[in-house]
Amino acid sequence: MTGDELAGLLGIAPRTIRELAGRGLVVKAGRGRYDVALSIAAYCANLREQAAGRAGDAQAGLTSERARQAKEQADNLALRNAEIRRELVSAKDVAAEWSGILRRLRARILAVPARVNQRLLFLKQHDLAEIDAELRDALTELGNDGPPA
Repeated sequence: MTGDELAGLLGIAPRTIRELAGRGLVVKAGRGRYDVALSIAAYCANLREQAAGRAGDAQAGLTSERARQAKEQADNLALRNAEIRRELVSAKDVAAEWSGILRRLRARILAVPARVNQRLLFLKQHDLAEIDAELRDALTELGNDGPPA
C-alpha cells in the first residue's frame, strides 16, 4: 500500500506516515510502499503505549508536558473562580492592611509612657524614660526580626 493510502486509512497526513516510518512505527515494504498489517499493528501498539503513558522518552515528555499544562490551566481557572467569589485576597492588599495595623500598634506602644504619666503622677521623669526606652528596644528588636546580638 502507498504512503498516501496508508495515511488515508489511518486518518493522518502522508507526511506523518513518513515521520512514523523514520521512527520505525510503520513498516516499509519497498520504495514508497508499506506493509499494511504490520504498519497498523505497530501504529496501534504505539498509540496504546502513549495512552498508557509508556511511550518513548520524547513522546512521554510531550505527554507529561501536556498533562502539566492542562493541570496549570485548571489551577489557573480555579484561582480565577475563587477570586471572583471573593475567596482570595491579594498579597498587596494583605500587606497594606498589616502595615496599617502595625503602624497603629507602634503608635499605641509609643504612647504608653505618656498615658502612664497621666495616671501615675508619682513616677519621675527617669522612670518614664526607662519605660520608654524598654518599649522602643522591644519595637526595635521586633523590627530587626529577633533579639540584638
